[in-house]
This record gives sequence, structure tokens and C-alpha cells, in this order.
Amino acid sequence: MLKTIFLIISICWFVPNVGLGQIKNSNSNTTPAWVENACIYEVNIRQYTPEGTFKSFEKHLDRLQDLGVKILWFMPIQPIGQKNRKGTMGSYYSVQDYTKVNPEFGTLKDFQNLVRKCHQMGFKVIIDWVANHSSPDNPWVTAHPEWYFFDSTGKVQPPSGTDWWDVAKLNYTKPALHTEMIKSMNYWIKKCDIDGFRCDVAGDVPIDFWNKASQVLRAKKPIFMLAEWENPNAFSAFNADYGWELHHLLAKIASGEKKLTDIDTYLTINSAKNPKNAIHMYFVTNHDENSWNGTIKEKFGPLGDAFTAFTMIWNGIPLIYSGQEADLQRRLPFFEKDNIDWSILSKQDLLKKLIILKKQNQALVNGENGAIPKRILTRTDEATYAFKRTKEKDEVVFIMNISPNKTLVKLKSNFVSTSYTNVLSGEKVQFNVNENEFTLPGFGFLILECHE
Repeated sequence: MLKTIFLIISICWFVPNVGLGQIKNSNSNTTPAWVENACIYEVNIRQYTPEGTFKSFEKHLDRLQDLGVKILWFMPIQPIGQKNRKGTMGSYYSVQDYTKVNPEFGTLKDFQNLVRKCHQMGFKVIIDWVANHSSPDNPWVTAHPEWYFFDSTGKVQPPSGTDWWDVAKLNYTKPALHTEMIKSMNYWIKKCDIDGFRCDVAGDVPIDFWNKASQVLRAKKPIFMLAEWENPNAFSAFNADYGWELHHLLAKIASGEKKLTDIDTYLTINSAKNPKNAIHMYFVTNHDENSWNGTIKEKFGPLGDAFTAFTMIWNGIPLIYSGQEADLQRRLPFFEKDNIDWSILSKQDLLKKLIILKKQNQALVNGENGAIPKRILTRTDEATYAFKRTKEKDEVVFIMNISPNKTLVKLKSNFVSTSYTNVLSGEKVQFNVNENEFTLPGFGFLILECHE
């Protein structure tokens, strides 16, 4: 049984005691209450099953319900453009028609039935929205050429600085485009009763559009808006953005380019520059990272599980990508078909325990109602990192060892005895004032919680 003493030496921020009915947003918008203890799950329909359809995906809903995820984010479900298509099947993000369904996935009725079943099972559904660009053969190109950018030869242009020649950049200086795009977004709320949007490359679309869109759409129902962006300005329209900076920092820690103490710097700077109710989405993988930058194993090596747990416990809304629970060990091709192998769910148990912890411990609530991480200093800070999150009687302590060697962890500590539960083993752990050290295996981590 592990024994130690805890003296918390940390940077402190005080979070107001706001009621749990809603999470207040910086522009007086509100984040739906169901977001507070939610985990997002990204659904890649094409690769999820051999059929690659909405109907075949439904077979996995019972397992995902058991896993405990709350928000299902579906990658773009619209038809994919044919013109300038990349690969055999093309990019989901080359949208040929904003108010139609990709026939490869099924029909509109199939998606409506899927959303209805998800709601019956307690899930919320958000869909990917690509407002920055469409396919070059989207009907808007001929019907409204003023909504696009063209070169001197009359060819529509991709977003500048990219090799996305399979898409055409939209021109948001045109007010009519704003109106039509918002109308298209509202179509999916009206027709399918979806619960929000994950907005692709949101930072490349003017914020005034997002402010207008969020105001109009929230008048229809209390939706969740997630921005693929990392900027304090996002929170005038969005409930959450991407935690890219922390993701890249963890990858550099895994490669030895950064130190664990850089996490403290990140927390300090991030807290200072963002509204205190900002929600960041944290992850070890997603569709972009997996396809273009490497698998969890490629990026994090033997620290994959430790950093997965870290991102689930840190103060943000966590993301799980399709196949993560099956320990996906290959990059899924972006423009081709490649089925995920679901035969061995080797990470399902770990992820399920982490999600249960998030649901049951109020310290891990998303948004300003949750607790800010507070660093626990150790005598081995070059190899170990420890922090705690505490709210009223609930507390979670996380400790990890990033070295390959078994490490004697010495916490700088001196306070009264506290009883904890080891989240992963279920073992009861008693810490007392006379003992302040224990051993963690190489790349090991420990999660403790209490409700005292």
C-alpha cells in the first residue's frame, strides 16, 4: 500500500462557486449544463465499420454508452466534392453541398434515426462544420461566384498557404454568405435536432460571423460550439476551443525537447490570457494528428497511457478519437478506406475508469465550476510531475513518472492524514504525516481520489 504526506506548494487561482445549472460564457452565452462532466468522442464514420455507414455505426452505441462518453462528434457528413478530389474517396472537408448527406454514409433519414437513437441513449450529437471553404464543385461556386476567391485565370483558390487544392476558399466580406451559411447550419438543427457544431479551422473565418451564427443558432436551442482554434477571442462565440499548445508541449516532453516544469508555465500563461470560464479540449490524438503526425505510440511512446490520463484529468474537456479504445497503432489514411480493428479493446477499461472519475468527482467538472490544477512539488521534478484538483470535499491527485526507470517519488509534504482510493486498482490508500515517499515504475502514473 502506498503511503505519503502531502504539502501542496502551488500557484492558486480561486474559482467562484457558481451553480451547476449552466456554465456562464464570456459573452453572456451559456454552455449547456450537460457539458459540465462530458467527454467528447470523435466519430470517423468512413473508417468505423466495413460498411462505413450510419446504420452500421449504431451497433457500437451500446459499447460507447458503457464507455461513458457523452458528446458524439461526427466528422463531416455532407457529400464530398468530385472536382480536384484527393485520393479515391476524397476529404470529408471538401463539402459539395451543405444541406445534403454523403450517400456513402446513408440517407438523411438514416442520420435522423441515428441522432434520435443517440438522444434516447443519453448522448448529445455535434457535427463537423466546414465554414472556411467548400469543394470547388459546390453549387455556390456557379450560383454565387462573389462568395469565392479566383485567380487571374478564373480558377477558384484554396486557402492561402495550404496545399488544399481540393477545396475553394469562401469570401466572408459578403454579407449574403453569412446569411446562407447560418441558414445551412440551422438546417441540421431543424431537420435532425443536433446539439451543436465542431467548427473546422474556425480561426480562418471572421469572428463576427461566428458571433452572429452563435447568437442566431442559440435562439433555436442551447447548442454546444467547439472551435478548432486556440485564441481567447474564440470565447465570444464558442464554448470551447482546442488545447493545441498543451498537446504539442506534451509531445515535446515525451521527445525530451521540453521539461515537465514547462507545464507550470503553460498553466500560468493560459490562465492569465483566457477568460476564467474558458474550456479547452485536450487530447493525445484526433483525426488530424493520427493521419498526418503519427499515432499515440509514435508521438508519445511508452508515455501514451500516462498522457492520456493527464489530459482526462487536467482542467478541460477531454477528447477520445475513434479507435483509441482499441489502441489504434496505425495512421488511418485520410482519403481512402481503412477499417478500424475492434477485436481487442485494450484501452477501453482505462478510458472507462477515467470517464467514471470525471463524472463522479466534482473537482473535474468542465469550465469555471471545476477546480484549477495545483502543482504538488516533488524532490524529483525532472522525472515526476504531480498535481491535484480539489473542490469542496472532492479531490483528485495525479502523479506520473516520465523516466524509463523505477523512481522513488518524494513529495514535499507536511499535513494531516487523508484516505484516498487508487482509481485504477480500487485499492484504499492511507497517507499519514510520517511518510512522504513511494515508488513509481518507469513511465508509470498514479491517480487518487477522495470525497471527504
